[in-house]
Amino acid sequence: MIQTARVKRLLDDGRAEVTVPRKSACGHDCSNCSGGCSEMLVQMEVTTVAANPVHAEPGDTVRVESDSGHILKIAAVVYLVPFLLFFLCYFAGGALFGRESGAVALALAGFVLGMGGAVWLNGRVRRSQKDAFFITEILRG
Repeated sequence: MIQTARVKRLLDDGRAEVTVPRKSACGHDCSNCSGGCSEMLVQMEVTTVAANPVHAEPGDTVRVESDSGHILKIAAVVYLVPFLLFFLCYFAGGALFGRESGAVALALAGFVLGMGGAVWLNGRVRRSQKDAFFITEILRG
């Protein structure tokens, strides 16, 4: 994924904090799509940290790239695993206990286990993915 961002500040470890404009389907022109969204409720920028091998300075407009395939895999795990565990545990509970209440209890336990795993994975990815975004080019200062 390639996006345009603005460098907000430099960090001590050689990385930069950047702000990326957030895009919506209606382009924040609610009169055209009648979405009824409130400008006050919509965050217009997302702030993240990016590797800065091109030595961009605060105020520079830059091109930021990320590995969208890796991000999509993590998102799939975080969102799908809890639901898969829910249904697997539900059917396993029905086969083991033979009654609805046991199946539901086991399904809820599977969902909670899946959510716990997703939270753990999210934290681990955040710590290990120190450079998930890279500044590849300075567009203008």
